Amino acid sequence: MLLYHAPSSDDGGAFFALEEEKIIENRVAVVSVIVQKDADVATVNDLLHQYAPYIIGRMGVPYRQRGVSIICVAVDGPADLISALSGKLGRLPGVAVKTVYAPAEALSGSGETGTEE
Repeated sequence: MLLYHAPSSDDGGAFFALEEEKIIENRVAVVSVIVQKDADVATVNDLLHQYAPYIIGRMGVPYRQRGVSIICVAVDGPADLISALSGKLGRLPGVAVKTVYAPAEALSGSGETGTEE
């Protein structure tokens, strides 16, 4: 059995047992979040904090003229976990979320640029 850790606001994190045959492949994605002025920003930040081990980087831009904040979060983790984060954020009032996954073939993991000499 493999243990898989998923952050949870209820218990500080939960562990799930997975069958050994199932290999959890990490995905790279960008979670784009638009937070309206009257939305609960503290809850958004709390959720992002819970998923901090999977967050590669984060950029937030306050757009005062339109009364929104735009947050882009780069994540690397299991697709289920990324989907859970997006879903939790998207259920918050005044928060809109879209997630874009990098194509699997674009992620070689070798760090090479793809050019040959």
